[in-house]
Amino acid sequence: MIGDDIVMLSRLQFGLTALYHFLFVPLTLGMTFILGIMESVYVMTGREVYKDMTKFWGKLFGINFAMGVTTGLTLEFQFGTNWAYYSHYVGDIFGPLLASEGWMAFFLESTFVGLFFFGWDKLTKVQHLIVTWLLAVGTSLSALWILIANGWMQYPVGAEFNYETLRMEMTSFAAVILNPVAQVKFVHTVAAGYVTGSMFVLGISSWYLLNKRDMGFARRSFSIASAFGLASILSVIVLGDESGYTEGETQKIKLAAIEAEWHTESAPASFTLFGFPNQDKQTTDYAIKIPYLLGLIATRSIDEEVKGLQELRTESVARIKNGMVAYADLQKLRSGDHSDTAKQHFAEHKADLGYGLLLKKYTENVVDADPAMIEKAANDSIPKVAPLFWTFRVMVACGFTMLFVFAMAFYYCAARVTDQKRWLMRLAVWCIPLPWIAAETGWFVAEVGRQPWTISGVLPTHLSVSSVSIGQLWFSIAGFALFYTVLLIIEIYLMLKYVRLGPSSLHTGRYYHEQTSGVVHE
Repeated sequence: MIGDDIVMLSRLQFGLTALYHFLFVPLTLGMTFILGIMESVYVMTGREVYKDMTKFWGKLFGINFAMGVTTGLTLEFQFGTNWAYYSHYVGDIFGPLLASEGWMAFFLESTFVGLFFFGWDKLTKVQHLIVTWLLAVGTSLSALWILIANGWMQYPVGAEFNYETLRMEMTSFAAVILNPVAQVKFVHTVAAGYVTGSMFVLGISSWYLLNKRDMGFARRSFSIASAFGLASILSVIVLGDESGYTEGETQKIKLAAIEAEWHTESAPASFTLFGFPNQDKQTTDYAIKIPYLLGLIATRSIDEEVKGLQELRTESVARIKNGMVAYADLQKLRSGDHSDTAKQHFAEHKADLGYGLLLKKYTENVVDADPAMIEKAANDSIPKVAPLFWTFRVMVACGFTMLFVFAMAFYYCAARVTDQKRWLMRLAVWCIPLPWIAAETGWFVAEVGRQPWTISGVLPTHLSVSSVSIGQLWFSIAGFALFYTVLLIIEIYLMLKYVRLGPSSLHTGRYYHEQTSGVVHE
């Protein structure tokens, strides 16, 4: 059995690289669509200021895109270096999805990003606009395939375990693609990217307005960001609610952990707004609850109960015991008993084979597990509640704060009094980090909430790792942390450099007259 330290360090390395990579992904997703909107206005109106907006914000997008590609490449290599058994066990499903992301999305995205930057003088206005929108489509397709893969890890459908190969094998590509968890994840994550791009543009535009720089450029950028951002944040909130409903159907333990739902309440279940979860006592101290809300989120009704962690743990005990039977049947099949009776008996129990594999942490032979081991494995099936509870609420708080900022920005833009609301512009500048905080906490909830599984209900995390040494893991973690930190510092430095230079750097003096006399140069 592989030690807990190797499992922990392997998770730490992948989590570190994934969280670093996701610092760049949302901005790439959001900026491409904002660039498409800005360039569409330029093509329709012919006003040069919108072309300059597309070029300037495109320059910042390009810096971020380059860093995102660099940090993303290492993630896929880790499936082979650090998660070898995972790659062996589910490679038939995961491999085609990553390959589709590479040839269908990444190549499209990379091709059109080059045409976007170098095609201004070689393509017509309409041709370049098409390139910009195809770039936006490419970034979304890239996210689509990755999120289908991740959604399958959360809710594995369209695949079955083959006892002859000891691997999961795909039975329906359509079922994998149309996985409800994957589809909700995709639209929710992409909308969060739109929010990130909008808050980035809104905050920097506010900084220009506060410093009375490039006023015409900043007002137009502020206006587009406020409208697109408001639509996007509303979409994120609605889709977040849909995600809660999907989890209520497919990932009941994760939902109960996020909400610190220790015991099943009679319908309608209340939502815990605030409190201090205590996993040892299975209570939430000083809980402030909102009646009916959790029932509405999780079941779309007020007459269905939401199961608590205690009851779900009891279900896990039953599934672990059933998994022991499935494991014993698998041993018979592997020993040469291919009778119809043996196959039928295994087929009846194989859905819980993954739960039986939870016992591999405590014994080499699953069928020999004693009641104490079963209890430990059942405890493992429940993730740590407090980290999920708090990170989820941080994410929600960031979301509603951004809703307020975008709503106020849109309202004051419509009333044409933005310049008078300096408090709002200062708030917008301070809120620039919020979409990244929300995105990182959201991914934390999604991935930590799935534990102890790499593939929910199918493959435990402790069985998924490679046979590597602790020294190798510490060396690679230190290397990745150093390398990614350098990249992050470079990105921040370049972003700040070009933001300080401002859009005037595109055409020396173009906006100078505007700053002094109020005349907009277009």
